[in-house]
Order: sequence, then C-alpha cells, then structure tokens
Amino acid sequence: MKNKSWHLDRRTFLMGTGVSLGLPWLDCMAASVPKDSQAKRFCAMYFGFGVSLPDEKSEQAKWRWFPKGEGKEYQFNESLAPLEAYRDRLTVLGGLSHPHGRKMGAHDTADTFLTGALMNEKSLNNTVSLDQVLAKANGDQTRFSSLVMSTDGGVGEPTRSSTLSYDAKGRPVPALNQPRRIFERFFGVGDADSIAERRRLKSQSVMLDRVLDNARSLRRQLGKQDQDKFDEYLSSVREIEERVETSQRWLEIPRRELRDEELQMLQLDSDENAPFAFIRTMYDLLYLAFRTDSVRVATYQITNMADGSSKAGKFPQLEGFKDSLHTLAHAWDKPEGAEILGKWDRLMIEQFSHFLERLASAQDQNGAILDNTLVLYGSSNSNTHNNNNYPLILAGGKNLGLKHGRYLKIDDKVPLSNLFVTLLDCMGTKRESFADSTGDLSELRS
Repeated sequence: MKNKSWHLDRRTFLMGTGVSLGLPWLDCMAASVPKDSQAKRFCAMYFGFGVSLPDEKSEQAKWRWFPKGEGKEYQFNESLAPLEAYRDRLTVLGGLSHPHGRKMGAHDTADTFLTGALMNEKSLNNTVSLDQVLAKANGDQTRFSSLVMSTDGGVGEPTRSSTLSYDAKGRPVPALNQPRRIFERFFGVGDADSIAERRRLKSQSVMLDRVLDNARSLRRQLGKQDQDKFDEYLSSVREIEERVETSQRWLEIPRRELRDEELQMLQLDSDENAPFAFIRTMYDLLYLAFRTDSVRVATYQITNMADGSSKAGKFPQLEGFKDSLHTLAHAWDKPEGAEILGKWDRLMIEQFSHFLERLASAQDQNGAILDNTLVLYGSSNSNTHNNNNYPLILAGGKNLGLKHGRYLKIDDKVPLSNLFVTLLDCMGTKRESFADSTGDLSELRS
C-alpha cells in the first residue's frame, strides 16, 4: 500500500540555499516507518558499595532497600518510595549475582557488572560487556553506536574501573564525564564544524587506506607467529576504518533538533562538586540521546568501587551528609547507620525516578520511549563487601515483551547473566548464552 500524500518520510528535510534542516518526529510520518523498524534501546546505571539492608524486623526496617512482600503484593520501603508512580513499569529483582563475583574482592566487582567475568590476582582480563554486544549488533542504526558515561571518566584501573563498558576483546571503553563535552559531541556540530569534520574524516580515511595497503605487503614477509600478532593489530585498524566510514555516512544526515525547554533544563557546567545537579544532567543527556535517536545503547557508572580515589566518594558530604560514601556504606549496621545510608539511597532513587519520568513522557513512533527501552539500575554489592543478592531494578520494555509490577526473588544460585540472555532476546539480539549463563529469566515475560 502506497503512502498517502500527507504521509512524510521520517528523513524529510527542509531544503534551502545550501541548508537542510531535519524535521522533528511528526504523527504524519508514522505510516512511512516499516513495522519492523521499532527502535529498541538499552541502558545500564551502576552505583558502588551496595545499599541499606537492616533486618526486616528491626526498628530501621523501613530503610531496607528491598521491598516488603513479594510478587505483585509488595510495598516499597522508604528507600524506593519515589518509584511508586512507576511500579507498573518496573520490576525489583532480588537474589541475582555473578558467580565469579562471589569469589572476588569486595571492591573489585564494578568492572564485571555487565560482563560476568572472573578477575583476580592471576588474571585481570575482562570480557565483552552486555552493552557492547548490543552496540555491535545495532550500532549502525544510529549516529553513535553507544554512549559510555561515568563520574570519573576514562577507564580507571583494573578492579577499580571507571567504565562499565568493555569491547569484544575485554578492553575498557573510555567513559565520558564532562556534560558540556558530551553535549557538544552528541548534539553540537554546526555547519562550520561539519565541514571541518568532513575534512578530518576524509584525511583519516586516506591515511587508513595507505596503512592497510602497506600492511598487506608487510604481512607476507612475516613469520607465522608475527602474522598472528599483526592480524590482531590489523583488526583494530579495520575497526577504526569502519567507525570512520560510519561517521562519514551520518554526516550527510542532519541531527535531530532539541527543544528550547530541553536546552534550558541542561546544566552543562555542572560537575562532581554539585553531585545531584551533575547526576541529573548526565541523566538528561542520556534522555536526549535516546529522544533524538542519536544512540540506542548507553551505560552510566554513577559511582565506582574505589574507596578513596573516586570523585563520587565525596558525594554524600557535598550534599550535607557527615561522611563519605565508603564510610556510609560501612556504617549501615551501626546505630542509625541504616537510616543514614537509606536516606542516601532514596536521594539516588529520586534522580533515577526523574530519568524514568522523562522517558515515560517522551514519545517515538512506537509509543512512550520508556516502553521501548530496557533500563537496568543496580550495584554489584548488596551491602558493602557482600557480593551476593545484587540490588537491581529493571524498568521499561513493555513493548519489548517484559511484564512488570512485581518484586521477584530469584533463587540465589541463578547467575545474573541469565537476565542478560533475556535482555538480549528482548532487543532482538538473540544468543543462547552470555558469560556463565545457565538459561534465561522467562519469569520476566510471564
């Protein structure tokens, strides 16, 4: 069936003399979008040192992170109360953890939150992270294959990583941590910058062509062992070549517009010295990246597991708490400690709730963005130094097959990677296994 005359293609541009402007999403574009073009998104947020978990019968039980009850008959305690408006669009998960993580040091598991790998004194090698598997499978559909953010930026050190993302060879993907630079990279290229970018990419492309031509000649002169090493090097060069080609293609497509009210909300000069403004801005940038369909896969490490060197360690003190994050986490079982840490947990959940609100209120061609996005929020400690029973929230994905409105207590022998197998399937990237998985979590879809 042909589109009617008032149906516009979603890549329709307003053309002028030397200028083309991309249109925002309009209802009349719906008919031009193939039914199988549903934008499926994934993002993961991580925080270190666990949560407040007083005994369910103690005086401070209301500050227990996990809810009361089970299944659909559960109640949020104070820590998760800000999520009440979204209880039908999320699931609280208890019991899951990475089996390898249970064998690792208490501060070492942030690196493996999305990989499930074993890292110890014998081996500091990581494996591919869930987000990068998705980015590899779906990255050509958007201008950027993934957005990787953290408070500290860069990659950090093994077992004290400042990124959640690892490529196919287990190498850390550097995280961005400056809001203004993230904004300029994802949304800020104008016409003059675009011309300069075209020149840069053309020059880089020519250079890579020469490198590869010379490499073929050189390889023939190498021995078998050196050829294997050289092939690994060439693989990295080809990955760069693919990224350059992708960037060149996307330069021909105008970026999606940002609304005035969205720009006014951004606090691009915020940093770790004003934690909640900084966290909210990072969430807002992630929301804008999804709303403009600039990217469909993202990670955000809010805090890592470095006890003294991380910029996030001082977050509580900068927001009026007496102690650092590490000290608050250690003191959860002392008098009033559960309440103090619980109040911090709640403030963090308020920021997360703001992000869910933005995704729920924005629409794409298939409904609310939240309903087409898998959002994983959690830690690799239940309470500090305990690498079992990760506190996890899975939100969104109603249109991707998830059933919500429950607190699910999973058998503690089930590996967290079973959840990852299910999420991969929801995203259309079906795999029989991931890391040490033993199956999937079919209960999330029933």
